[in-house]
This record gives sequence, structure tokens and C-alpha cells, in this order.
Amino acid sequence: MSSDPSLAAASRQDTAPALTDELELSVVLPCLNEAETLGRCIEQAERVMEENGIPGEVIVADNGSTDGSREIAERVNARLIRVEARGYGSAVAGGIAAARGRYVIMGDADESYDFSHIPRFLEKLRDGYELVMGNRFRGGIEPGAMPALHRYLGNPVLTRIGRLFFGCPSGDFHCGLRAFNRDAITRLDLRTTGMEFASEMVVKATLHGLRIAEVPTTLSRDGRSRPPHLRSWRDGWRHLRFMLLYSPRWLFLYPGIALILVGLLVTVWLLPGPRHVGRLTFDVHTLLYAVAAILVGFQAVLFSVLSRAFAMTAGLAPETPVWQRLFRWTTLEVGLLAGGALLAAGLVGSFFAVTIWGSRSFGPLDPVKALRLVIPAAGTIVLGCQVILSSFFLSILGLDRK
Repeated sequence: MSSDPSLAAASRQDTAPALTDELELSVVLPCLNEAETLGRCIEQAERVMEENGIPGEVIVADNGSTDGSREIAERVNARLIRVEARGYGSAVAGGIAAARGRYVIMGDADESYDFSHIPRFLEKLRDGYELVMGNRFRGGIEPGAMPALHRYLGNPVLTRIGRLFFGCPSGDFHCGLRAFNRDAITRLDLRTTGMEFASEMVVKATLHGLRIAEVPTTLSRDGRSRPPHLRSWRDGWRHLRFMLLYSPRWLFLYPGIALILVGLLVTVWLLPGPRHVGRLTFDVHTLLYAVAAILVGFQAVLFSVLSRAFAMTAGLAPETPVWQRLFRWTTLEVGLLAGGALLAAGLVGSFFAVTIWGSRSFGPLDPVKALRLVIPAAGTIVLGCQVILSSFFLSILGLDRK
């Protein structure tokens, strides 16, 4: 994910983002060498707006075409925006920034989407929805228009992950034909520059509570003779990576809690002595791994909390009442007390271990008996230090947020 906002990074020509009362809709077509199909897409979008009395414009956000796409856009009187920063997200962001309409509809310039569906998107926007997603699975997918890998694995899996992680209502998370209120989407501060820009828009719109609707649309075979820019595994991973990083609960918090619980159960189970399950014997070696699981799990939970705090501080994620209450109660003083208590407990355990060693004149000990006390004591010391250090860092983030 880029650290610089795409809207600021792109160099553009003919940018005039101020809204006017005359334009209701801007149709944004990201373009990189689409000369074979661009002209027909522009003409269809313009014809649909004219037939339905929609005051609007067509914007071609060109991302460095060398095949004559720019000349085609100018010849058919579309607004040409030159976006120097490469990437699908950069191109779309550049077109949004230049749009003069109150509403924006974006779609690929390869003839795969039907711009005659513009009125159904616009109807939802006029009803007050701020993001209107197309759904190709409801509207119909022409045979051969979507590879089987995308149709039966990629899109359904990523859509289900998006719905599970973020509660998004969309049934087609990655439909490229979508419409939105320009001001509402601009306030989301979208930052990614690649194909994952589409995921970022839906995720942030959901997290910020925008009203989201869905309309059926179709997908046709594109009219290009060259391969598409989309790379299945690379771009699919970029979408998945974005959703994982933007949902630390599923990447860190829930796995961390599971590790902590399993580690605690095994630790308590083994503290009294070795355990036998059939022919297997579990002893201090298993205890060591159980304590390690607690430490790793706590680190994962801690990373989830810190990443959320950073995201809220940097404006990447909205502040919610749950997180506000959590950060209000987890003050530096509370963290120091909790960490100090764990540290003290670990030191007490270590003191008893040294005392036992001293009673043997600091000579050889039974390693099994000694480690049954030393391992939990050492783990508790490490845990206490983690709590103390992370409390200081969380407090620093809190200072910036306040």
C-alpha cells in the first residue's frame, strides 16, 4: 500500500475538480493503451447520458498510453486527463480528482461493461446512496468473459472475505463498474495505486458508514486483441493482502487470542507434572512450547491493537466507540501496573528457583523439575516487559491522537 495518497501523487492535465450545478455525472474511464475499444466506450456513455437527459461528461484518465488512445479521446471530445503516476488506482484517482460532476461512475474502457446501465446506478445515487456497486453475478456473465479461476475461485473467495472481515453488503466485491458520490469518496482519502484500489474503496466506504447499494450489471467479452492488464495471482494477492492488513482482527487478534488460550491450557495442564496420553508423554519440552505460544499470541494481539491505534491516528481507519473506550481505559499507568505485576510474578518464581538451586549448594539439579518452574517464570518476565514497553508506545500514539 502506497504511503503517498494517489490523489496527490498523480500529475494531471485539465484538472478542474470544482463542482458545478450543470453537471450531475462524470464517467471516468481509466486508460492504458485501449485504442481498440476506447472510442466506442466513450460514444456509448455519451449517448446514454444524452438519451436520458443526464448532464454529464466523459473523462479519460490516461496512464501513459502509446497506441493512440489519447488522440481518440480528444477526437471524440472526451476530457483527457494525463496521469503520470502508474497504476490502475492512480489512474482512477486522477479521474476522480478532475471530475466536475456531483456523481462519478467508473468503468473499464475495454467494452466489457455496459454503460447503458448508467441510469440504474444514477437512480440509487439520487436516492441518497453514496456508493453503488455493480453485481455481475446477478446481471449475467457472458461465456468466456470471466476466466473460470476468477469466476469460481478468485471473486467469490475475496468477496466472502470482504463480507466477513468488514461486513460489506456487496456480492461482487471487485466489479469494475461502480458509481459514487464524489465528495463522499474523496473524504475517504484513498491511497493505494494498483488494482487493490477497488478493494480499498469498498472497505473504507463500509468502515466509514457510507450508504452502499448494489445493482445488477453484465460482463461481456472485452473487445481487445491483446491480453488484459490484470494478472490473476499477483493482483489477487494484492487484494487479499490489503484486506488482511486492513483487518488486524483476523490477521493478528483472533489468531493471537487462540494461541494464548491454547498455550495457557497446556501450561496449566503440565504445571503439576508430566502427562501421559496413550503412549505419549508430555513434559517440560511441551511446556516450553506452550509458554512460547502464549508469548507469540500476546505479541500478535499487541500488534493488532498497536496497528489499529496507528491507523486511527493516521486517519486510515475511523474511530469507533469500542476502540475509543479501549484506549481510554488502557492508559500508560494501567499498562505499567499490569506489566509490573507480571514482571514481579516472574521474578518471584525465579527467586524460588534460585533458592532451590542454593539448597543444592548451587550444584547440579534435576532439569525436568527445575524447568517446570523456570520456564513459566521466564515467560512471565518476558510478558511483563512486553506489556510495559508496549504501554509506552501506545501512550505515544495516544498523545498524537489527542
